[in-house]
Amino acid sequence: MDFTEAYSDRCSTVGLAAREGNVKMLRKLIKQGYSLDVPDNRGWMPIHEAAAHNASECLRLLIDAAPSDNYINSKTFEGMGALHLSARCGSLENVGVLLEAGVNADEVTTEATTALFLAVENGHVEVVKLLLQHGANVEGPHSWSGWNSLHQAAFQGYTEIIKILLEKGASIECKDDFGITPLFVAAQYGKLESLRVLVSHGADINCQAKDRATPLLIAAQEGHAKCVELLLSKGADPNLYCNEDNWQLPIHAAAEMGHKNILEMLIPITDRICDREKGKVSPVYSAVYGGNKECLEMLLKEGYSPDAQECLSFDCRSPMCMVFQKKFFNLIGIFLKYGITLLGINLGYCLCHEKFTLFRRFLKLGCSLPSGDQLSEFISYAVKAHEDYKEWLPHLLLAGFNPVNLLFRFWIYSVSEDVLNFILEFTNWKRLPPAVERDLSDYKEKFSWTPKSHFAFIPSLSHLCRLEIRSILTSERLRSDRFIRDLPLPACLQDYLLYLDVLRASAVPEQEDCLGQREEAVHSATTSSSEDAERRDSL
Repeated sequence: MDFTEAYSDRCSTVGLAAREGNVKMLRKLIKQGYSLDVPDNRGWMPIHEAAAHNASECLRLLIDAAPSDNYINSKTFEGMGALHLSARCGSLENVGVLLEAGVNADEVTTEATTALFLAVENGHVEVVKLLLQHGANVEGPHSWSGWNSLHQAAFQGYTEIIKILLEKGASIECKDDFGITPLFVAAQYGKLESLRVLVSHGADINCQAKDRATPLLIAAQEGHAKCVELLLSKGADPNLYCNEDNWQLPIHAAAEMGHKNILEMLIPITDRICDREKGKVSPVYSAVYGGNKECLEMLLKEGYSPDAQECLSFDCRSPMCMVFQKKFFNLIGIFLKYGITLLGINLGYCLCHEKFTLFRRFLKLGCSLPSGDQLSEFISYAVKAHEDYKEWLPHLLLAGFNPVNLLFRFWIYSVSEDVLNFILEFTNWKRLPPAVERDLSDYKEKFSWTPKSHFAFIPSLSHLCRLEIRSILTSERLRSDRFIRDLPLPACLQDYLLYLDVLRASAVPEQEDCLGQREEAVHSATTSSSEDAERRDSL
């Protein structure tokens, strides 16, 4: 049954007369002995109707003719008494009648709400004054959430009521069940004038809720720039940590929620200790977490590190790790612009998300190759991308990655025959580590792997020379084909050092820069030969 909507056919005749304020009819019905305590579908009796509809004369008649001593305190199914209903609708005369009749000013509803709270909630200043004159308690909780009437006045922005409550002794630092003060409420909901009044009366601007959140943090989070500005001007501490894990500051909230104007205020006054120190969290993470491109760029432009520190709170090695975690790939360009250190595991993330063009770009930009404790994780991503190996594996190997680092048992047993044969082309297949030899032998016995025929023989001297030369050149010089193309060697030898024979045999598309550089080298050699011939002819 709906306890909020009134059905006219469920209301008693007496209740209808009280609802309409029909004093003459109500007097007649009382005289004729009609019942005064018949409830409707909401539990409303005639006294509630009179109280809620500003029918003070009807209310007096009902109180005088009350069928019992408790009639004046009867409640609806929602726990509302006549005083609550009168206070809520702002019926000053009704409130006066009820208080004079002995109704307790601090009586609460089933939700622990007082008449004072309801009057404040609806902005009925005169009713508030009258309740206070009759001893309504301004202290303690006035609602189920633990809010005091001062919380509600701050929330509604009723500055006159705030002043009245404070004058009557309301505690400016009263807290609800979450440790939140009225000033915190004003900051949270952007009630600038409420905030101004509370600050002027000495409210603690650095108060902290049970979760350690501060008014400055919540205002920054919600984007209330004027409130942030006021709080800062009055001494709010931007470096007061606001989280149980001891890392979150107002700057983090502004960055995560994308409030650029607030972030701009906080950057100059926030201690940079949060940027790189172990156990802290850089606001760069917050900007990435919220996917806020402009806030991220603002932080990096102002000197925050694109690398930051490892962030256990988000289970991220670096901000770039979070970019992939959240799939905010549009942020990668900004990190590259501000000089992020690309880690080998970033290549793994590219494989995990099938971002092969990005994989190749990272390699060209000098991304470190997977190694150490990152290697096993990288291999797990590489296995997932093995079907697309032509998109990334050749580029990884040509950049100087040691192919033996992939030849773990897990890799060998997970990839296809083509991938296994391709990677062995980049090794001295007759001088593999014993563990790799065993794994390959076991794999061949269990599965129908057919190694390429030349793997049965000792590699040619030219191949061994190729391996040796490339190992001497190191990964830094192999990131681009340019270095090899600039060597004083015939184009065919340059091609060989670049494994073009293997790539073509495996139908791996050649890179555009590789083709362009080769054509340039051929053209240069041809031009040089022509010029030499011309010089000879002239002589």
